[in-house]
Amino acid sequence: MNAGRTARDRARAELTQEIKDEARRQLATDGAQLSLRAVARSLGMASSAIYRYFPSRDDLLTALIIDAYSSLGAAVEASTGDSPRAQWRSACHAVRNWALDHRHEYALIYGSPVPGYRAPQDTVAPAARVPLVFVGVAGAAGAPDSDVPPVVHAQADALRPALPNDLPAGALARVLLAWTQLFGMISFELFGQLVGSADPADEFFAYAVDQMADFVGIAR
Repeated sequence: MNAGRTARDRARAELTQEIKDEARRQLATDGAQLSLRAVARSLGMASSAIYRYFPSRDDLLTALIIDAYSSLGAAVEASTGDSPRAQWRSACHAVRNWALDHRHEYALIYGSPVPGYRAPQDTVAPAARVPLVFVGVAGAAGAPDSDVPPVVHAQADALRPALPNDLPAGALARVLLAWTQLFGMISFELFGQLVGSADPADEFFAYAVDQMADFVGIAR
């Protein structure tokens, strides 16, 4: 009986993965026009059967979003360096490399919001993995406090209890600014906004990564 349950669980996991893989393929070709019925049709499933795996389109989108955040988080967490500065560079390049290799997943989590979809709380922890890496690097580097506007200071200070270190609010605000610059720069590259200016973007990206490290206070 246990073996039977294991076989059923394995079969369910395999079909769940097939559903997600087909949904990713459809997102790549059809953008936000994801449909459970279309996924079921492509897999040769009855449309009613797919709802036993994902009760709604939003449930399937949430699974894809969590997978994407988790994949990116794992890639960045695996980045290494023999100093905080090297770790910062490595983490930034890991984000970019993942984005270039997973363009449609990147667009799903950092592109235009899917109409009618509201991400649930389940996506918060996976989404936090990448910024927490940068917070950790800044903490290891001893990034200094800095003067920031009172509202920004309060926003950063409110985040500090959830952090793995005691990074000063001013330093955290700078990490947040660098984090948004990093993803803005990658989005510009992926969506063709650097064509005619900083394309190919390899050298520009490396230069910007070092400038962000200087801004945060990670010594050379």
